[in-house]
Amino acid sequence: MSMMMKAEYVNPFLESASLVFRDMLGTELLRGKTSIKNDGTPTHEIAMILGITGNVTGQIIYSMNKETAFKLVRKLMPGVDDGTVESEYKDVLGEIANMITGNAINIFLTNDKDLDVTVPQVVDTRIQTIRVSKNPTLGLNLYSRFGMLEVNIMMG
Repeated sequence: MSMMMKAEYVNPFLESASLVFRDMLGTELLRGKTSIKNDGTPTHEIAMILGITGNVTGQIIYSMNKETAFKLVRKLMPGVDDGTVESEYKDVLGEIANMITGNAINIFLTNDKDLDVTVPQVVDTRIQTIRVSKNPTLGLNLYSRFGMLEVNIMMG
């Protein structure tokens, strides 16, 4: 995977994630390391999986630990009880993942790439198995005051 290809796919997701976290969650995202992995298996227990279709196909998998997930939900739904957080977090995270991916796709569109995205599937990987395609993956670690967001990008 060439460096240019890497930047071309990574930057729209970085820009978009930063924007969504700033606008929705009122926090900055800091970029940690970028790594190349053999597949997109998420590191953390809560994963948001989206498919990319169009003239580039692939999969984007966001993941975070449950503590981070619940902090995000509490920020967006102040004052809710634990039961509500537990029952709503998948919808909230799906929405965040959708917004990040949707924004990134708009950036790709301005670069003449015609892409579409599937509805996010949000899973707790401790109780649900996910199928991840075995493709070279760009892994980004992004940090906010709520915790770490991992973004695994498999596109080609």
